[in-house]
Amino acid sequence: MPVISERFDDLGSDGKPARLGIMGGTFDPIHTGHLACAEQAREAYDLDAVVFVPAGNPVFKKDRAVSSGADRLAMCRLAVLSNPAFDVSAVEIERGGDTFTVDTLRQMRAHYPDNVELRFITGADAVYNIVKWRESAAIADLARLIAVTRPGYVLSEERRALIAAHGRFVIDYLEVTALAISSSDLRARVREGKSIRYLTMQRVLDYIQKHGLYREKGAGGCVEGAR
Repeated sequence: MPVISERFDDLGSDGKPARLGIMGGTFDPIHTGHLACAEQAREAYDLDAVVFVPAGNPVFKKDRAVSSGADRLAMCRLAVLSNPAFDVSAVEIERGGDTFTVDTLRQMRAHYPDNVELRFITGADAVYNIVKWRESAAIADLARLIAVTRPGYVLSEERRALIAAHGRFVIDYLEVTALAISSSDLRARVREGKSIRYLTMQRVLDYIQKHGLYREKGAGGCVEGAR
């Protein structure tokens, strides 16, 4: 049974230097923007693999309903099937309780040998708030960060300096050429009966349709593009 992921549990076991990208998120649902971000980070920083880690119980989203961990995990697994450099980890969902990045990074650091460098991939907006994350100083010791910018959002030099002043963070800033897609937009489109074709992978779209995700209770019909 895999500890971290089926494809990459043995990464670094040959003693050679390796880089593992870790991409956390709610992924409700995962979409093409997420995959484009991971792929461009993989290419830009010569990552050997990228593992997507769906949040178990995200503390910053307790004010709204989030799809079950099982559904989000299943959609992520469907989304990465065609890319041999990608995999999905269930560590946060299986851990239970509130989800904190530091706990996940500690688990991964304990699993992989020292020749595997951990690179945590997250949005530049999230990086700005990293000093407020639980045990942020420990995060700085556990992984190097890749902060990705999305269309319409650029982390200013002033904000970058503020982050640098609060810890030992090593951060690479990556401008990602990706569609301005968000999971919340996709959920809204599904609720409104609009098409989400080409905004997420067909396998994920089919899963959403099959399981009736994101529709108002009692709503009939189907998601255009999911047929």
